[in-house]
Amino acid sequence: MATTTWNLDTTHTDVIFAAKHMMVTSVRGKFATVAGSLELDPENPTASRGSFTVKAASLNTGVEQRDGHLRSGDFFDADTYPDITFVATGVTHKGGDDYQVSGNLTVKDVTKAFTFEVESLGFFTSMAGARRAGFHATGKLNREEFGLTWNVALETGGWLVGKDIKLEIDLAVEEAAPAAAEVVAAAAS
Repeated sequence: MATTTWNLDTTHTDVIFAAKHMMVTSVRGKFATVAGSLELDPENPTASRGSFTVKAASLNTGVEQRDGHLRSGDFFDADTYPDITFVATGVTHKGGDDYQVSGNLTVKDVTKAFTFEVESLGFFTSMAGARRAGFHATGKLNREEFGLTWNVALETGGWLVGKDIKLEIDLAVEEAAPAAAEVVAAAAS
């Protein structure tokens, strides 16, 4: 099967983050606006590539005051740097349905190599006849490496905001157009 383009199904894709607060609890949030596409070959996943963009201003932790602070210059500076991007450059099969997807992550115009651990959840045909696929990705980054350095020292030791950010992405995609071989086969029938 050939590599084809698959677009993000944004209504079924979640980009979630978590950071430690006061060294003990976790604050979780979600980016509501995400777009992107993948070049996938279900028969040879290691040949796949893709990219996605998250709008920094679309973050939501459930507390508007905190969200405003995260969007400000202290953190994402969403007015100046509206996009967070990931461009996949390589896929490594780890066994079974597990892969590592390497690429370049850009936050606030700082680009660093980054790797997601990815589980392929499978390929299927939707009720409308479209080919679909799902993936679950996780990763961890040091926010300070991307210029997200604001913090406050606690009197008891430690920091108000943890350095490590955990990412969890549930990615749903739909094939943009049937694979060329399938179109030819269907026409020949």
